[in-house]
Amino acid sequence: MSGVRVMSEGTYDLVVIGGGPGGYVCAIKAAQLGLKTACIEKRGALGGTCLNVGCMPSKALLHSSHLYHEARHEMAAHGISVGEVTLDLDAMMDNKDKVVEGLTKGIEGLFKKNKVDYVRETGTIIAPGKVKAGDRELTARSIVIATGSESTPLPGVEIDEKRVVSSTGALDLDAVPGHLVVVGAGVIGLELGSVWGRLGSEVTVVEFLDHITPGMDAEVAKNLQRILTKQGMTFRLSTKVAAIDNSGERLKVSLEPAAGGDAETLECDTVLVAIGRRPYTEGLGLDNVGIATDRRGMIEVGDHFETSVEGIHAIGDVVRGPMLAHKAEEEGVAVAELLAGQKPHVNYDAIPGVIYTAPEVASVGRTEEQLKEAGIEYRVGKFPFLANSRARATGQTDGFVKLLVDASTDRVLGCHIIGADAGTVIGEVVLAMEYGASSEDIARTCHAHPTLEESVKEAALAAFAKPIHM
Repeated sequence: MSGVRVMSEGTYDLVVIGGGPGGYVCAIKAAQLGLKTACIEKRGALGGTCLNVGCMPSKALLHSSHLYHEARHEMAAHGISVGEVTLDLDAMMDNKDKVVEGLTKGIEGLFKKNKVDYVRETGTIIAPGKVKAGDRELTARSIVIATGSESTPLPGVEIDEKRVVSSTGALDLDAVPGHLVVVGAGVIGLELGSVWGRLGSEVTVVEFLDHITPGMDAEVAKNLQRILTKQGMTFRLSTKVAAIDNSGERLKVSLEPAAGGDAETLECDTVLVAIGRRPYTEGLGLDNVGIATDRRGMIEVGDHFETSVEGIHAIGDVVRGPMLAHKAEEEGVAVAELLAGQKPHVNYDAIPGVIYTAPEVASVGRTEEQLKEAGIEYRVGKFPFLANSRARATGQTDGFVKLLVDASTDRVLGCHIIGADAGTVIGEVVLAMEYGASSEDIARTCHAHPTLEESVKEAALAAFAKPIHM
């Protein structure tokens, strides 16, 4: 964008409140498009929950714990003897912290490169076009709210981040719990439960619903639960955590059947509360300008991320849609382009989700259950990793690729993968859906051999004709 007028200090085209994936990406993109931009972040480190106490530290620990488990239990099958394997938890945590520090400092470097003003304060909207940040008052033509989310508390349970922890505390334990109880069988609970299970914890997952991973394709969810159970996790489904007694040396968790009945007590060393996340808008000043929220605390926005107040937009976890870092990034880019006069679009039907357990689970588009509920006629193409050459060679044969296509047009409507590196494998299906491809388009695309991605090709063949290798 050319011809941006000269502005006085503290006056901006755009002020972004929140330096997480949505906020920092929005700020960088806006600056690249010629908008004078400031980003306000109170944490003291950019990257939001994702980089500091979420996605990235958890993935570092997932990888480290997998290497530890592999060295102890799997390398011998490949003819590799490593002798006695010991755990240095402090070193593992130090590595995790270094990963986080490197990434957050990297964003600071990107801000400097793109001339984004980084304000280390709490941002409060005091009027349309005006934001208070510490002792400063910033004026802006546009404001973007990107303050993210926080862990949802469990009613009646105090989280001390030592014995009763949220995901934040679970990333920084100073010892491996003898018995870890995870409340909630969603993405966060299963990933962090996997970390500590591999490092030696007995892990019990308590879930109020009668299935794990709410919203996931049911067939994939059942297979994931079976695999995790085989790995040592115990699941208590249709069960409510009524209370946690922390008065003794061990925690006592009171469990009640979700349908009612007698309670029982489960003793453990640590409880991880992972029942979901909620929008974070504390201290933001929404009431000062009359910005509307729904019953879940989500900021209500229109199709162009506009709130009920002109000049103020919102993106990421504080608005509708999946609470995913990459969804927030796409919205950050889109709103920056809108403010620069462009016409962007976010395709919410082609946003993948990944659970980084072992094996991974990845999905995009609709599930079978959603298609049935909508009355859409569809076909299913499936292919097991057991029949894939690369999976057989690496010994990672759990899982399958499941492709859902429109029965009349053959257009891809959804894909659900459980298996090694599923988060990477699903990428080609996301791209295919973005461009309206059919299962035949995927099946007629040459795939390198031997790769896990060949399972996508075979699933596509199964959807419109017949697979070759099954």
